[in-house]
Amino acid sequence: MNEQLTEIYSYLHGMWRYRWAALVVAWVVALAGWLYVIAMPNQYNAQAVVYIDTSSVMKPLLKGLAPETDSYDEIKVMSRVLLSRDNLLSVIRETDMDLKIDSPESRENLVEELARTIVLKGGGSEKKWEAKSNIYEISYQATSAERAYQVVSKLLNTMIEGTLNSTRTDTITVQKFLDTQISEHEQRLTLAEQQLADFKKANVGFMPDEKGGYYMRLQRAQDAVESTRSALRLAERRHIELNKQLKGEKPMLGRDSYGSATANKIHQYQEQLNILLNQFTEQHPDVQALRSAIADLESNHNTPASVEAAGGSSEATEFNPVYQDMRVELSKAAVEVETLKAQLVDYERQVQKLTDSIDVIPEVEAKLSKLNRDYEVTRERYLDLVERREAAKLAQSADQSANDVTFRIIEPPIVPIRASGPERLLLMTGVLFAALAAGLGWSFLQYQLQPTYINLQQVRLGTGLPVLGSVSLYLTPEHRKKRRLQLASFLSATVLLICAYGGTIYSVLS
Repeated sequence: MNEQLTEIYSYLHGMWRYRWAALVVAWVVALAGWLYVIAMPNQYNAQAVVYIDTSSVMKPLLKGLAPETDSYDEIKVMSRVLLSRDNLLSVIRETDMDLKIDSPESRENLVEELARTIVLKGGGSEKKWEAKSNIYEISYQATSAERAYQVVSKLLNTMIEGTLNSTRTDTITVQKFLDTQISEHEQRLTLAEQQLADFKKANVGFMPDEKGGYYMRLQRAQDAVESTRSALRLAERRHIELNKQLKGEKPMLGRDSYGSATANKIHQYQEQLNILLNQFTEQHPDVQALRSAIADLESNHNTPASVEAAGGSSEATEFNPVYQDMRVELSKAAVEVETLKAQLVDYERQVQKLTDSIDVIPEVEAKLSKLNRDYEVTRERYLDLVERREAAKLAQSADQSANDVTFRIIEPPIVPIRASGPERLLLMTGVLFAALAAGLGWSFLQYQLQPTYINLQQVRLGTGLPVLGSVSLYLTPEHRKKRRLQLASFLSATVLLICAYGGTIYSVLS
């Protein structure tokens, strides 16, 4: 520990020998630095703070009806546009900064300097245009207060106008593109419709119907032939059976047979009447009809003379009703047989026609399917383009009535009155410390070049020779007085340096 303290003391003692040179160096550095700081031109900072509101009331109302745009992406794009070369050149021209440009190199240097000195901050953060923030600041520092104001004002106007016009410009461009595409697809759609109509006219009779194509029509016709044949066989059997039954019946009935048949019919009507009376009243139409039929039968049954007059014979007094009914059924069966035969011939003719057209109809259907497919594709694209154009018109109308992005200027740019820089107080303080450090460094360098020793051990180690003894320095009163005067002079010069620093600070503040 003593060795370290001794070494530190030796350094301080050696540097103290060159204190005047160090003080001169400190004065020179301080005066030169203070003069440079005082000569630095004033810097004026102009800024504008704007709040960007992206929460439009129209967005939820137009959801699903008009295309949605990301307002934050638009703002990010505008931040890049603000610092683009073309925009910076426009700012240079409008603020008369190009008057000092005498070469392309100086123009490029001015553009780079302007891009470097313009500061864009977002959301209160030091990061440029921080995402998802709503408050933004544009600031610029220049040696002219008017120029700083003009630059910030120009950038603010460019940002507002560019953001508001970007969506409208895009919408108009999209509408023009959609109008062109719709016109082209409309022509294609008209051509496809005409081709489809001409094809149908040229192939009438070979077109598929609403129930299916060729093979389904052929299958239906064959199924119809088979079902008609089955129905015809059944109808023919029924006709034969009815014919046999008719031959076993007599066309005329005698008196006894007539009375028995009438009695049976009255009995049947009476049973039906009893059933109806259990369900309905006497005023029901069916009940009254049955009672009228029973009355007629009973009156005819009690007056056989009329029957005799009608029949002209006492033996055959009435036609057989069963025989008459069977004759009617037989006629119906004959008509049904002939009808089924005619239908069978028609179905067989259809099958034959379809079979003969087996090489034509499938080809026609294939061409028709292709034409329909091309027509549907063109039609769907046409309708989709029309829908998109309507959405673009709706979006344009919405932009005209209410903007997605609203700018509210919190702090408009103004011409700064007071200089914002440079920080002369801080710089002068830094110059003072730099001057003191330069003086100390100079004395330390001199000590390293011309070292001194303060004890016998340092002499022995430094020279490598044995030390026999030492002689102490004896100071006379005159020497001591001279040293005190030198110390007072040095301290006075150091205090004067501090006073000079105070004077420069006062001049700057005043």
